[in-house]
Amino acid sequence: MSHMSENVNEMTCKILVTSDIHGHVYPTDYRSAEERNLGLAKIGAMVRKEREHSPELLLIDNGDLIQGTPLATYYLKNKLNSEIHPSIAVLNELKYDAAVPGNHEFNYGMGTLYQCMDDSDFPWLSAGITAQGKREPIFGKPYITKIIGKEMKVAVLGVTTHYIPNWENPAHIEELEFHDALETVKYWVPRIRQEEEPDLLIVSYHGGIERDLATGQAAERLTGENQGYAMCTEVEGIDVLITGHQHRLLSGEVNGVTVVQPGCNGQAFGKITVDLIQRVNGTWAIRHKHAELIMADESVKPDQTVMSLTQQLEEETQRWLDEPIGETTGDMTIESPLACRLCDHPFMEFVNRVQMEASEVNISNAALLSNESKGFGDVITMRDVLTNFMYPNTLTVLRLAGRDIREALEQSANYFILDSDGEVAVNPAYMEPKSQHYNYDMWEGIEYELDVVRPVGERVVKLEQEGVRIADEMEFDVVMNSYRAGGGGDYEMYKGKPIVKEIQFDMFELVAEYIFKRRVIPATCNNNWRVVKRDL
Repeated sequence: MSHMSENVNEMTCKILVTSDIHGHVYPTDYRSAEERNLGLAKIGAMVRKEREHSPELLLIDNGDLIQGTPLATYYLKNKLNSEIHPSIAVLNELKYDAAVPGNHEFNYGMGTLYQCMDDSDFPWLSAGITAQGKREPIFGKPYITKIIGKEMKVAVLGVTTHYIPNWENPAHIEELEFHDALETVKYWVPRIRQEEEPDLLIVSYHGGIERDLATGQAAERLTGENQGYAMCTEVEGIDVLITGHQHRLLSGEVNGVTVVQPGCNGQAFGKITVDLIQRVNGTWAIRHKHAELIMADESVKPDQTVMSLTQQLEEETQRWLDEPIGETTGDMTIESPLACRLCDHPFMEFVNRVQMEASEVNISNAALLSNESKGFGDVITMRDVLTNFMYPNTLTVLRLAGRDIREALEQSANYFILDSDGEVAVNPAYMEPKSQHYNYDMWEGIEYELDVVRPVGERVVKLEQEGVRIADEMEFDVVMNSYRAGGGGDYEMYKGKPIVKEIQFDMFELVAEYIFKRRVIPATCNNNWRVVKRDL
């Protein structure tokens, strides 16, 4: 990380940062098997090039590393106890200095996470995650220090968004306590400054920036999930803040703190360059700091050593993905994500029916998780299932009142606005600063209409079950994914509601099993709901 200039009293430090890799090693789009400008193989080639100029550079991963691709899924289902996780193998090869656990590190339970940590040649840092009632972190150290060029001391503090209990399967995080990330940074930064006296202090935070970097205006509803801006403005002593979680490409400065966020899936890495000058007493003063994003483009050839580390696993994964598991009759393809969200669609009806069968209840809600989802063609492969159900969600059944269902539908109705031509369009809040199309739900087992001409909060104009109006005080058991059941996506009405049952299988497994069992899936659609546009 250091480069000594001709003047021995000056030094340049480089910190390279990845975040939200989500299991991407090969530059592969698993939906189409086409090559893309992403993944650790391309990042690895770029990191090695940087090392040629700065052999001691600091290399940090900021979380959400082990989950997210079919490669990672295939490994976790088939190779967990016999091989090292492909992402961990690559970080070891590239000689990472530290990693911070992201929220998706917990998706497979603590046993899997501890195995990944044990296989790592680098420490994992997370100051705010402790055993219940404890202050000291449960994962190794809260921070590391490193001496650069024999004289300059760098400290790196790791911290993870405390919002994880809102999303994660409770069985995966038993006996853990997630302390407020901002308060954790306020506790540790002065302590590190006092005890370690570093010349450079870096906070690596698996969480995002909640305000516009330039204006300070709130860029999202301020829930505490993302606190990066507050860290820069409320905590003295941070020189560099690494962020992630939102999958944004950001570099800049807030209140004198240099900030970076390098997107997702290995599309870029963050590079922070710090110029220092030595004081008379031997310590170092920062003269200049600069953050930039280095993109993985067509000119970058994937690192062959990284590719070879996971080649066999990648080939097995590709074969597994292309095995046919069923077929459809009728049309279950999604031509337009917007059209799919405007009225009942055979693919979404299928998703809800899978959830209803697995949970043995007769009301369900589900989201089209990505605008890239294409539904199912004539032949269904495991690739089709995984690309439509890319998140490791399990299912939860909540007992809800009629008023909760109405409030949830009103929350979903926020997804729509009328554009300048009076046409139905997607609310920009669901696209910026982060794409959140997965926060719009579609229901089966009730009949409803949303009128988007009406004011927000008054858009549910029909709500019935089998022709009978659903009253506020009626009670229903409703199945939904675990993220939503915890209130994820601002569905506050679900928080604290009675949990009737939890189905502890990933949704993609339930879908695959449903198809295996039937082999032929008819495209059906009972048109139980629609979005309308009536003049007031």
